[in-house]
Amino acid sequence: MESQRKNISIVLPVYNAEKHLQKCIESIFAQTFTDFELLILDDGSIDSTPEIIKSFSKKDPRIRMIPLAHAGVANAMNAGMRRAKGKYISRMDADDEMFPGRIEKQFHFLEEHPDTGVVSCLVEHGGDPELQEGYAAHISWINSLQTHETIFLNRFIDSPVCNPSVMFRKELVEKYGGCREGNFPEDYELWLRWMKQGVRFEKITEVLMKWNDPPERLTRNDERYSPEAFAKVKAEYLAEFITENIGDRKLLLCGAGRITRKKSGFLSEKNIFTNGYIDIDPEKIGKNYNGIPVIGLNELEGKEKCFVVSYVGNRGAREEIRKILSGRKFKEGKDFVMAG
Repeated sequence: MESQRKNISIVLPVYNAEKHLQKCIESIFAQTFTDFELLILDDGSIDSTPEIIKSFSKKDPRIRMIPLAHAGVANAMNAGMRRAKGKYISRMDADDEMFPGRIEKQFHFLEEHPDTGVVSCLVEHGGDPELQEGYAAHISWINSLQTHETIFLNRFIDSPVCNPSVMFRKELVEKYGGCREGNFPEDYELWLRWMKQGVRFEKITEVLMKWNDPPERLTRNDERYSPEAFAKVKAEYLAEFITENIGDRKLLLCGAGRITRKKSGFLSEKNIFTNGYIDIDPEKIGKNYNGIPVIGLNELEGKEKCFVVSYVGNRGAREEIRKILSGRKFKEGKDFVMAG
C-alpha cells in the first residue's frame, strides 16, 4: 500500500465545529481506503474544536492540524490546498459524514478516467425531509444530475455538485486557481470557473456521504450564500456564456416576474441586455417592463433569431420549457440555457 501513500489529501476546514466534528472525523477514519492525509484547517475556533482535533491527532499521525487566524472558509480551503501533498484533494465539511467506500471509489474513478478533473457522488439528506423540504428538494435535484453533460447544462441553475462530496486533481488548483474570496459562494464560483476552462465533472451514481443541514450551517447564516449572492456570481459566468453563443440574435428571458426582472438587471451590469420576456400569463403578455416587451410563447421566433435563457424556477415548469424549446429545434447549451 506504500505506493498509494499521500495520493489523497482530505481537506477539512473547521470553525467552532464541536457539535459535529467527532462524528465527521470518525467517518473519515472508517474509510476502506486508508492511505491518505487529513488536513484540518482550524479557522480560529473559540470552542472545543482545537482540543477535539488534538485528541484525534495523538491517535493517528495522518492528521495534520493547521491553526489559522479566523478569515473564512475560502482562506482555510486555500491554505489546505497549498499544503496538500496528495495527487488528489478530497473536500469535506465538519458537519457531514462519509460512508466507508467514498474515498476508495472516487480515487479509483479518477485513476481510471484521466479526462475527468472532478468527481462527485450522490448524497443522502441528513435531516427531516418534511421540516427541511427545500433542502431535501435541492438534494434530489443534485442527485438527478449524474453525467458530465447534465452537470454542465444545469450549472447556471444552482451548484450542480455537493461541495463536500467532491474529489479533484490538485493540478487544477495550480492551473486555474483555488477559492476566490468575496461576497459570494466560494465553492460555486470555483466550479463555474473550472467548468468554463473545460474541466470535466463526473458523478459516481452511488450514495457515498450524508449531507447534513444543521441550523448553524454556514449556508444558512452567511450573506455569501444568500439567493442574491448566488444570482450575482451566476450572472458573471452566464453573461460570458451568452456572449460566446448569442451571435447577432436577440436575448429573450423566460418569465416576466419580479425575480426574473431583477436577474435581468444583474446581466445588464455585465453589459448583457434583454430584448424581451416570454411568459404564459395573459395579464403580463403585451406589457412592457422598463421598455422591455413581454411576448407569449406563440410569438417566439426561431433559433436563428433568438437565444433564450429560462429563469423559471418551478421544476415541472422548467422541464416543460425544455420540452417546448427542444420541440422547436432549439438546442440546449447552444440556443437556450436554463438558469436559476
